[in-house]
Amino acid sequence: MSYIRTLVALVFVAIWLAGCSSAPVRELGLGKYAPRKAERDLSAGISSYENGNYQLAAKRLQGALDAGLTFKSDQISAHKYLAFIYCTSERVKQCREEFKKALEIDPNFELSTAEAGHPIWGPVFSGLKAEQPPASRR
Repeated sequence: MSYIRTLVALVFVAIWLAGCSSAPVRELGLGKYAPRKAERDLSAGISSYENGNYQLAAKRLQGALDAGLTFKSDQISAHKYLAFIYCTSERVKQCREEFKKALEIDPNFELSTAEAGHPIWGPVFSGLKAEQPPASRR
């Protein structure tokens, strides 16, 4: 009987955690259970991006931002993935704008080593970071 209570409690906690669509929750595949539309759209947008459906990904990511993502880390993720989509479709101005929005949320935002080394968006991001005033870089 206590095994069932523990299992029910764990399921409840998993569903509750899915309410925040932070990276660890998404990595566990729980983001799709988020109670808020913004977080569900973020999770769906990232999944669409990873599956190569960039048009749907952009729509979902923008929808997540428009719906009001709760966490700054989620807002940054949405802007980052939108930047990737714009850069790969040769819309460099929009790519820069999305990276700029991410940096406005967190001036210390950095791409992962693999992301920073990408030949298309890596130089766009590093150029934008270099333009930041020294006081905003820590």
